[in-house]
Order: sequence, then C-alpha cells, then structure tokens
Amino acid sequence: MSGFVEKPEPVQVPGLVHLHTGKVRDLYRDGDGNLVMVASDRISAFDWVLPTEIPDKGRVLTRLSLWWFEQLVDLVPNHVIGTELPDGAPADWAGRTLVCKSLTMVPVECVARGYLTGSGLAEYDRTRTVCGLGLPEGLVDGSELPGPIFTPAAKAEVGEHDENVSYEEVARTTGVETAALLRQTTLAVYSRARNIARDRGIILADTKFEFGFDADGTLVAGDEVLTPDSSRFWPADQWKPGRAQPSFDKQFVRDWLASPASGWDRTAELPPPALPQEVVEQTRAKYIEAYERLTGLTWV
Repeated sequence: MSGFVEKPEPVQVPGLVHLHTGKVRDLYRDGDGNLVMVASDRISAFDWVLPTEIPDKGRVLTRLSLWWFEQLVDLVPNHVIGTELPDGAPADWAGRTLVCKSLTMVPVECVARGYLTGSGLAEYDRTRTVCGLGLPEGLVDGSELPGPIFTPAAKAEVGEHDENVSYEEVARTTGVETAALLRQTTLAVYSRARNIARDRGIILADTKFEFGFDADGTLVAGDEVLTPDSSRFWPADQWKPGRAQPSFDKQFVRDWLASPASGWDRTAELPPPALPQEVVEQTRAKYIEAYERLTGLTWV
C-alpha cells in the first residue's frame, strides 16, 4: 500500500481543465490546448506523498528546470511556452507554473547514471549488471562508472516503483529508431549537465528525463529536468565510495522516516507521519542550496 497520505483536491480555475494530480505537479489544459503545469510543495518518499509540504520547493523546481532548459537547448528543445499565470489562477501559483506544449509522451523514464547507487546498485549486487549492461567487479555504493550508461525504467503510477528495463525492451516498446534517439539524447544531456555541475563542485550521480514528440515529430524534453527531485546531486568534496553519499535532495526526509524517531514501520502498510519542523527546514535549505550552487544565483 502506498500513494497519497491525503490526496489534495485540485484547484478549479475557469478556462482550465484539470487533467491529473501527480506526486508533485498538477496538470491542466487551457483553451488553446496547451498544458499548464503547476509544481506544488508536496514531497514524496518511499512511494508515499507525505502530508507535510516543503515551503518554496515548487518554485525551486520550476526555476531550476527553466535554468537547465536554457543550458541544454542546443542539445534538445523543451516544452516550455511561457511562465505567465493563466487568467483567474490563484496568486500562489506565481513562480511555479509553466505553460507547455502538449506532447505525445514516450512511455519510458530515460535514466542516465554516471555513478552506482540506488536501484542500480541493488541490481549490480545481485547480477553485476544494470538494466542488462555488464559492469566490472569491485564496484560499491557511490563508485564512478567507467562511463555514463543509459538505464531506462518503465513509468509507474503514483505509489508504485518505476521498474528498470533493458534497452532491448525500450526498442520493442518504442521502435528501434526512437530507442536509439532516446539513448543518444539522454547521454548527451547528462554529459553536458554533469560537466556543468562538476564545475560548481557538485557530482551529478544520476538523473532521469521524460521526453515526448511534438506535432512536427521532434523529440522534446518535458516535465522537469535536473532538479533534486529527479537527480542525485552530491557535494564533490565529500564524495567517498563505499557508503551512502551526502546529497542535495530529500535525504533528510528519508533518513527521518527510516529512523526510530518517526515511529513509522514501512512494512506495516500504514501511511507515514507528518514531518517535524526541523526536517522540513533542513530539506528546504538543501533544495535552495542546490539551486544556488548550480545556477550561481541567490534565492529570493
């Protein structure tokens, strides 16, 4: 059992049709057929969307995605049309709303890994492979891989795990040409982003992208890119393989939920509790620090 602890009621805005409430974003369609994507302050962990929000998280994700889209536009176009609020939208949507092209989304999470951790590490420990790709012996949690690898996953519903799949499975699902384009684009974008992050003292361990095709048949980056929600960012000066790495993301939330302090048993199929204020503040600070270190801009 997992999903939303308390699923929010969507905000109703005249002229917008509510399409979907995801873990973090609410999706609408406007009268022109464009998508309106609103990033909330919701946070998820262990496949649960928690009852406690992280202030400013939605704005950080939106602003950071916009910054990254600009860094990557020569490699892949993106779906953003504008950031103006639709007429009648609530004032608190400001700074966390994107008006976007409607795309035909590819049903694959396009994951690039430069370091071994998470589900990739779990598979490696069992089989010495990740998504069917053979890797050298002797790798540990946090090891840098010989080169970046494309490790796709099948998209899952809210509350379910994305499942790693082989490249051959992607080719069967999307076609050989599309699979090759997804792999090429994912690794090119990851490599660019990894170098930018490295110059700022941050290791981009892995990240996931969502792509779709526009009306002209062009592959376009959708959703968000290279935020602490979709990427693992590690401080380079604290990197030490063989252990879990410090990170610029919601690790404070995971650590607290997994600790005796939370009183929560993940195996009992009961929803997790509300977060204490200290964990909320620490998590917010990490998201903002990631934004400031990557962009070189001061959070306002």
